Amino acid sequence: MSERLDPLPPQPARVLVCDDDGSARELARWLKTAGHRAEAVAGGLRLSRALRAGGADVLLCDPGVAGFDVAIELGRLEAPPAWIELAGFASIEDAVRAVQRGAAECLQKPCEPEEVLLAVARALEARDLRRENRRLKEDLAGRTELSGIVTRDARMRQVLATIEAVADTRATVLVEGESGTGKTLLARALHQRSGRARGPFVEVNCGAIPAGLLESELFGAARGAFTGATKDRPGRFEAAHGGTLFLDEIGAASPELQVKLLRVLQDRAFERVGETETRTADVRIVAATNVDLAAAVRDGRFREDLLWRLRVVPLVVPPLRERAGDVPLLAERILERLAAEHGRARRPLSPAALAALLAHPFPGNVRELEHRLERAVLLAAGAAIEPADLGEDLAPLAAGAARGGALFRPGRTLKELLEEPEREILVAALEHCSGSRKEAAALLGIDRTTLFNKMRRHGLMAFPARGE
Repeated sequence: MSERLDPLPPQPARVLVCDDDGSARELARWLKTAGHRAEAVAGGLRLSRALRAGGADVLLCDPGVAGFDVAIELGRLEAPPAWIELAGFASIEDAVRAVQRGAAECLQKPCEPEEVLLAVARALEARDLRRENRRLKEDLAGRTELSGIVTRDARMRQVLATIEAVADTRATVLVEGESGTGKTLLARALHQRSGRARGPFVEVNCGAIPAGLLESELFGAARGAFTGATKDRPGRFEAAHGGTLFLDEIGAASPELQVKLLRVLQDRAFERVGETETRTADVRIVAATNVDLAAAVRDGRFREDLLWRLRVVPLVVPPLRERAGDVPLLAERILERLAAEHGRARRPLSPAALAALLAHPFPGNVRELEHRLERAVLLAAGAAIEPADLGEDLAPLAAGAARGGALFRPGRTLKELLEEPEREILVAALEHCSGSRKEAAALLGIDRTTLFNKMRRHGLMAFPARGE
């Protein structure tokens, strides 16, 4: 037989060889010469023990091993090795049956060394492809996407589900959440999923327009209504006819304007400033606020009847610091878009940069994340984005995450505090192992299924993975 073997395979593997005709040791020697970690194992009980001990990548096995059903035994394993069947007289039918039972392929004995090595290489490639597909499915598990908005957070998924449920109704929707959480994106998603999608989406920031001008901006003004009104001018309500009017920062509306908004919501009727003619518009109203309107009602700054008219369907958007699992998803989407917009190379986040982002509380929410990533896209010079590219204040967070982080924060419950160190420890372990799930699980003393479950719960499935 030829002994011409490549000294180092592109992917060394641990191979178990079991063959009743005594050739197992010879096969193992060929594989070792090629750089694999090969072990000849006697059939039956010893092979079963070796398989259950784990760590094998490929099994070369004669189907005639006494008292041992390879397919059944491998089916009991959580992470079975790729199986190459060795057969003394392998017909096409034998090969088909072997594959149907789970074998990667079937080799006819006696085998040439090159034939065995090629079969091992093909089996490893097929195994890696299956693992990558499984990883991608696990990564997608629990992910919800709507009109470009992607999340794994249970509360955000409920928000998106509510949008789907009410999109085609005329119900008024109030989006509540901190600045920068993406309330405008949710309002646009509601519009795009509705039957009004072909109509206009008109946005008015009530907090950015002086109170004296906001009424005319919304309802329009007749010629001569005030200085500078040289002609009749329609307002945003008329501009949004057949579509959606988005009233951002609705809490900034004056008491006088609140009365008129209440009438519009009740009767869909209004008058332009300086005019007595009553007009109507077919408009779906979506409002948003970054303040507690219930508190404003108690303080006498906001009408209670208007609040209930606006809050027919409430959408409460959690801040980004409470859904850290969305950070990798959002970062990936934002980086891809910003790289295209600025004509820059698409650089990935380094493990340290991702660790820093996961440890950062993001007071500016998604808007802050986008600004930091835009800075990185413009300024990063290395092959990957590092913590300093995201802002000098994030570099210490990366170091803190590697040490497990500072854990106590006043105002957080014990359950919440215990969740944070687990996530940070997982990040630190993955970073230490360059993303290798297998090595991280071993270091933490858990199996990979437990590690994957914890990673999925903390939104870490997008952590850069090293091929393994």
